[in-house]
Amino acid sequence: MSYKLPVCAALAMLLWFPGCKEYNKDYPKQADNPEFLHAGVRRITEIIRHDIFAPPISARIYAYSTVAGYEALIPGFPEYQSLAGQLNGLKPGPQPEAGKEYCFPLASVNAMLTVGKQLVFSEGDIQDLKEKIFEDFTLMNMPPDVYKRSMEYGEAVAKHILDWSKTDNYAQTRSAPKFTIDTKDPSRWRPTPPQYADALEPHWRTIRPWVLDSANQFKCDPHQPFSTAKGSAFHKEAMEVYEIVKNLTPWQDSTAWYWDDNPFRMDVSGHLMVGVKKISPGGHWMNIASHACRKANADMMLSAETYVKVACALVDGFISCWYAKYEYNLIRPESYINQYIDPEWSPLIQTPPFPEHSSGHSTISAAAATVLTNLYGDNFSFTDSTEMEFGIPPRTFASFKEASEEVGMSRLYGGIHYRTGNLKGLKNGYEVGQYVSEKVKTRKGSKAVGSK
Repeated sequence: MSYKLPVCAALAMLLWFPGCKEYNKDYPKQADNPEFLHAGVRRITEIIRHDIFAPPISARIYAYSTVAGYEALIPGFPEYQSLAGQLNGLKPGPQPEAGKEYCFPLASVNAMLTVGKQLVFSEGDIQDLKEKIFEDFTLMNMPPDVYKRSMEYGEAVAKHILDWSKTDNYAQTRSAPKFTIDTKDPSRWRPTPPQYADALEPHWRTIRPWVLDSANQFKCDPHQPFSTAKGSAFHKEAMEVYEIVKNLTPWQDSTAWYWDDNPFRMDVSGHLMVGVKKISPGGHWMNIASHACRKANADMMLSAETYVKVACALVDGFISCWYAKYEYNLIRPESYINQYIDPEWSPLIQTPPFPEHSSGHSTISAAAATVLTNLYGDNFSFTDSTEMEFGIPPRTFASFKEASEEVGMSRLYGGIHYRTGNLKGLKNGYEVGQYVSEKVKTRKGSKAVGSK
């Protein structure tokens, strides 16, 4: 005679014997989705914009977050290797328990967002994203012990990266003395309108580099010899900035605004001052990295590799450039032109609060473009829609290098850099980017991507 258990009793039996429950065997394929990484990086970018982090600090946040995501992911991809011993000061981190099952994409996302949460102010926003992403992972119906073990592994990697971050001299620079303005030397930088803000991050060159041996490993070539004499090379460069801004073509105007990437612009109308938040230069290139990943149909591991290499190029590009900026301490075009050419002149875009030589945006753009070129090729065309949220149409580029060169010219059109500052910044950035490509070996048994 057959016998059927009541429904309640059947449910109780399933709860009592958890091994009887069937879990989704295909969850690894569902978890290996680069969109989880893209969403995490995008959210970090949005919070950086909201909290108004300075461009060098933004790059630092990207670097630590993406290193954490990369390190937590590689155990699931045996052909890749750790960055421990390759990035300055990074020691081997926690390892997954042998013979145990993990969901490494889940661990990766948790590690990246946990680090990001600790390095930004708006922790609640990242927590909201984490809950949404983890809800997606939960719906995959993986075994609970795998979920718990993976989350814990991601947290362990995050703690390891955060401990490493505390040794880069960042905390010490928060209480370092303010930059002293040299009022006697006319060639030196001085604060500019409308905020006349203090010099930004004058001690950034003392931050420990990620890949470079030192902040001045690649020394930026000098600027033109300072001179106020008409006909001198320096005066001619200032006049070029002056004339270009006075006679901007529509394309030059739109190009300057497209690459403005000023995290906090202050618009002034009479006594009214309105702050405008935009994406940072580094954030713009992290977004371009995501465009490249999506166009190339990069899987989660290649996407993680792309983000971490671009982030390392950005952060070391800023360190290298900031060494030059405060070593040369050169006057901005706005200050020079107002004093020696036309007191009523003003640039198209707002002059940032730090010395001119060389261009930071040019430097980090060339560094990021070089890494992306070494990953995806010389003639990788892409459409960048980063500025659409600010009402600026997308632009299509034939290559990453073409985009970086446009960045350099945009600073001239905007009136905030001399031509030499842009060209030397690009040169310095290409050197940094190539070094990062050659030095950082992500794949086992082969040269680093981009090695000559």
